[in-house]
This record gives sequence, structure tokens and C-alpha cells, in this order.
Amino acid sequence: MPDEYLSGPLQNDHESNWIARLVDAVSPGLFVAEDGSQIVGFVYLEPTNDGRVLLDNLHAAPDRRGRGIGSQLIGKGLTWAATTFPGSPVFLEVLRDNTAAVAFYEHLGWKQTNTGTAHFPAGFSLAEYEYTWKPVDDEDPLSR
Repeated sequence: MPDEYLSGPLQNDHESNWIARLVDAVSPGLFVAEDGSQIVGFVYLEPTNDGRVLLDNLHAAPDRRGRGIGSQLIGKGLTWAATTFPGSPVFLEVLRDNTAAVAFYEHLGWKQTNTGTAHFPAGFSLAEYEYTWKPVDDEDPLSR
């Protein structure tokens, strides 16, 4: 992302976006990972108009990455989606240049199903991939 976006309007864009999502969302799934009283990660999913479920955000605190927090949160999100929206595919979008995230999702078994372009409010665009969860014999992603 452009430096001027990261050091400028990013915070306001995210703040407005989350307020709208949490107020207007229909049946979202929001799960947090905690260590004591500290939030160390979260995952947010929501149904889409095309009958799928979007895993829209997955974050782990930078100092907690590599400890299984993301995998556990994805597992909770997939379980929630299967229970709340049975039979609905779960997908996510990841920036193409976020190679660490791409490798993480592929390691867990997500399959690339599309390519596209993410358009940002600040007026720039970046290439992205779409990944869809395709369970193998209902295998839990945490058991990998």
C-alpha cells in the first residue's frame, strides 16, 4: 500500500468501516483470542449476497504470530459458518503481495478460486486473490 495511505487516511477509513459493519451487519461472526485481559487476535466473518460467507478479517498481534492463534480463529470461524450458514462456501480475499498470508492460507488448505482487484477509498487499487475453504472429509483445519 502507498506510504501516504498507511501514514494518513488508513486509520479513519478503518474506523468508519468497522463502525458501519458492526452496526449494520446481518449475523456476523466475530471471535477474539485473548491472553489474560489482552486481545491478541480476532476473526470477522459475514454472509454475502451471493450465498457465501466472507472471512473478511483475520488479525493476530505481531508479537503473537506463529503460535497458532490465526489457525484457531479460522477454525472457530469455519465452525460458526458451518453451523450458522450450513452448506455455504467460506471465502476470503488476500492481497497478492501479502505472500506470508497467501502461504499461511495455502498451508491450511484454502484453495485459490479467483483473482481480482481491491479498490481502496484513497483511490488506489491492488491485485488480490480469492481463496475458498474446501474441507477434505470435514477435516478440521486445526488438526493439520
